[in-house]
Amino acid sequence: MPCARWSGMSAAAPARQRPTGARLGQATRGILALLVACTVWGLSPLFYHQLAHVPPLEVLSYRCLWSLAFFGAVLVVQGRLRDLGQVLRPGRRLAQIGLAAVMISANWFGYIYAVSTGQVTEASLGYFIFPLVAVALGWLVLGERLRPAQWLAVALALLAVLLLTLGLRVAPWIALALGLTFGAYGLLKKRLTLGPVLSVTAEVALLAPLALAWIVWRGTATGGGTHLLLALSGPLTAGPLILFSHAARRVRLSTLGLGQYLNPALQFLCATLWFAEPFTGWHGAAFGLIWAGLALYSASLLAQDRAERRASSSAGTPLTVVT
Repeated sequence: MPCARWSGMSAAAPARQRPTGARLGQATRGILALLVACTVWGLSPLFYHQLAHVPPLEVLSYRCLWSLAFFGAVLVVQGRLRDLGQVLRPGRRLAQIGLAAVMISANWFGYIYAVSTGQVTEASLGYFIFPLVAVALGWLVLGERLRPAQWLAVALALLAVLLLTLGLRVAPWIALALGLTFGAYGLLKKRLTLGPVLSVTAEVALLAPLALAWIVWRGTATGGGTHLLLALSGPLTAGPLILFSHAARRVRLSTLGLGQYLNPALQFLCATLWFAEPFTGWHGAAFGLIWAGLALYSASLLAQDRAERRASSSAGTPLTVVT
């Protein structure tokens, strides 16, 4: 991952100020890209609600095909289309990409289904608990150490799910499915060395034959307006991902993690203010626990980031800034 290294030790020769200004400019662009990406994701229920008359599996199929067309065009512009052929060669990496494709398609389907059936509140809960699911998976699968605050955050998330299950007498299956599938997807992507555009293009390329077969067999979409919306699902999927990958190279990991909370927050506002979905006292208690857990988790991230910066400064080593 490209990065800029700076010492920050000397005051101020003009030659050293230019890299600082450039670095700040890169960080500003990265934060703007992050905000735009998360805003588009957060407001996407307003888009998919317009497709509620189309079966969710069909919307998913068109989303895969139009995403493949959009990402393929990006690779053509970048002169990297040949790389896709290398990625799709049989082997262990292709199997990992296949598993990632299963996870992201399941996540997309769950989200589309939630919007089409008026359960955006639960979908937002799923993306709120995702960071805590990712922490738990990191401990369980990768053996990563958790700080006490992170353990408490995970415990609060579990308590929130239990409370909502007891209160509503049904488990929040959509939220759990979205959180777990996205967490598993992130875990699989962590082990892939491919860039986001190339890897997601490979994933939707593997899904494309199934998507096309489903449309041919069970397709119901008619009308130019519906097909235009379905076509827009491609850039709506690809655009934010490209912006997010742009941001990931330019801002700190803690900033990246905190910025992603904008997505479920906007989904939650869409559900309660625009769609007027029911929000009971049980929902309020569960969301309160989740938000408390996220506050603990975020504070732990920021404290860890500050500790690493202090350690780097006291050791006299250059501080690394992700750009």
